[in-house]
Amino acid sequence: MPDSQRRPCGAVSAAHIAIIRFFERGVGLCMIAAFFFIFTPDALAKSDGLRLVSPSEATTGALLLESTTPGRYVEAPLLASDVDITISGPIARTRLTQRFENVSDGWIEGIYVFPLPDEAAIDTLRMQIGDRFIEGKIEERQKAKAIYEQAKAEGKKASLMEQERPNIFTNSVANIGPGEAVVVQIEYQETVKLEDGQFSLRFPMVVAPRFNPPPAIVQMVNFESGGSGWGDPVPERNRIEPPVLHPDAGPVNPVSLHVDIDAGFPIGEISSSYHKIAIARDGDARASLTLADETTPANRDFELIWKPKASKAPSAALFTETIEGEPYYLVMVTPPTVVADEAAPAREVTFVIDVSGSMAGESIVQAKQSLALAIRRLQAGDAFNVIAFSSKHKALFNAPQPVSERTVSRALGFVQSLNANGGTMMLPALKDALIDNGNAANRLRQIVFLTDGAIGNEQQLFETIARDRGDARIFTVGIGSAPNSFFMSRAAEIGQGAFTHIGATSEVATRMGALFAKLETPAVTNIQADWPEGAAEIWPSPVPDMYEGEVLVIAARGEKPAGDLTLSGEQGGKGWQVSLPLSDAAERAGVSKLWARKKIASLELDRARPGADFDGLDAAILKTALSHQLISRLTSLVAVDVTPSRPEGEAVTGVDIPLNLPHGWEFDKVFGEDVKPSQRDAFYKPGNALRTRTASADMAAPAPAEQIAAGVVLPQGATLADAKMLRGLIMIGFAGLMILVLRRFGLIA
Repeated sequence: MPDSQRRPCGAVSAAHIAIIRFFERGVGLCMIAAFFFIFTPDALAKSDGLRLVSPSEATTGALLLESTTPGRYVEAPLLASDVDITISGPIARTRLTQRFENVSDGWIEGIYVFPLPDEAAIDTLRMQIGDRFIEGKIEERQKAKAIYEQAKAEGKKASLMEQERPNIFTNSVANIGPGEAVVVQIEYQETVKLEDGQFSLRFPMVVAPRFNPPPAIVQMVNFESGGSGWGDPVPERNRIEPPVLHPDAGPVNPVSLHVDIDAGFPIGEISSSYHKIAIARDGDARASLTLADETTPANRDFELIWKPKASKAPSAALFTETIEGEPYYLVMVTPPTVVADEAAPAREVTFVIDVSGSMAGESIVQAKQSLALAIRRLQAGDAFNVIAFSSKHKALFNAPQPVSERTVSRALGFVQSLNANGGTMMLPALKDALIDNGNAANRLRQIVFLTDGAIGNEQQLFETIARDRGDARIFTVGIGSAPNSFFMSRAAEIGQGAFTHIGATSEVATRMGALFAKLETPAVTNIQADWPEGAAEIWPSPVPDMYEGEVLVIAARGEKPAGDLTLSGEQGGKGWQVSLPLSDAAERAGVSKLWARKKIASLELDRARPGADFDGLDAAILKTALSHQLISRLTSLVAVDVTPSRPEGEAVTGVDIPLNLPHGWEFDKVFGEDVKPSQRDAFYKPGNALRTRTASADMAAPAPAEQIAAGVVLPQGATLADAKMLRGLIMIGFAGLMILVLRRFGLIA
């Protein structure tokens, strides 16, 4: 019936009809208001499987994650890690055990972002449930993810380990019940480092917060439409930005560590650079050690150093392993020091120093001392410049200037005035440093980068170095307690330079001295590896240049003929050569995995070189990772229990486990000063609130700015909870007013 013919219970005027319609709309609004009023964040949290608590209601010792409801919190999963490292000669095998404990009353999925050495060959994942161990399998990444998501939806306990960067990994553990604990074990192997006559091994403990440049308009390669479009230099940014705990809230994620060393030679001094250790020796060549404090917060890298009791370390070593009839070899050679007949040529050095917020505190002190030491070391005939960068960059000179008393004094004053603040826009500074001004004459062009490397757009920088480097050599100096060693080492490899790490102010003089030796001594270049009686697949390829004090480490797969492996190159205008009898190779387990890891790392670097065949390289990476059962950018480890444990109808909520701020970092300089010091229960990186989702939902998209809080963003609509309740109250009041109006007109009783 048309509206004009409707008569509700008798004849009424058009004004009455308008009032009734307004009332009808008011009732609808009232119902909507009631919905929003009932489904507050507390109720939604409960429906999603997690109960909001006050501090007095929380489980003893629980970490409270701030929600969008004032005074109410979510209990975070607890994490404890145990590290067991066995060193046998040049190879270290590490077992990392992570214990995830759910202290809440809901079913959760714990998501933990953690670091591992960037050259680690990760091949094992086990999930322990009670007294049962479930072995993980290497699968293509998308397949592994699908297996995990299906198991999660079916209520089965599952674990998924994914590589976000060669040194950043994500471990997701699904369907941890109220009060339950799930243990996940990860195993990997790597080669120990030999440099300047001493052996060392680093175990990274925390992922430092990364600065990820925002998406920008870029030229799109599209021959049909042409034009420009948006490009993101860090497309997976949400996977490398875990929440970060403010230091005032106290450290989390405790780590215990045990190391067994079987060096194969008499061991002299054993030391840890940044942690106190307790050492027990077993004869001349064996020792074991633990952290003196038993457990320590995961907030800085652990570095172990051991020295041969003899005056010199072995100058060459060859190891082998045969898998399915194929021999693999690991070669470690120390090139001899060669004194050139002529004085070293003059150098043109551009120093690039990071003064972003992440460098505040101890790091900027270390960087400034290191840079001042390097400037004073310059010789007459050299030329130099200094570029400082944070959100913007500034060069001391328009172009490198000859060394003089005036230019050195001016540079030292410039360095002394630097303060750390702002973002880490490294790319523009790198581009300026790579510019060849054409006035280097006969000088060697060198670029020295002093930074913590806390960036997410590594690939962008690698591509820039490979494209624009010219004849410049790039040397990286990792600063601070948790540097991005993946960026540092790969940038130096592409730039045919070397990587040095400084983790404490006390190391500045010693480690910068070692760097000066590299800068001032001719490198061993044009290194070739000649295999006897047949071809061999040798990685890395090409073989990188080597510098004073370094060790050449290559891995090979080839036939097993009689004869010698010959390595040759040029150093200081002279030829260099060494031969190693293949028959003398010592048997060592794990050599084949290290060969595969070096191959994958070399192929990944090839993706940054001009004209790279991405599809072909990815196919080779995937084939190598699957055949050798290793985690890579294209493969993941997944373990699934066969028995469902989560009751049907119970929801599972994904919760990110927060990380500590790296030792020596200043929270306010990294994340800004808008976090109130009074919020001591849980402090998080603004803009990276905890992700929560049900078993059937995908990872939540980044929240709009008005939704970002300092803790958990609970499931909600497009407005804040407070605004919803206020709207509901207004609507209810307005509906009540309409009822009074209608009663006055006699339209309702």
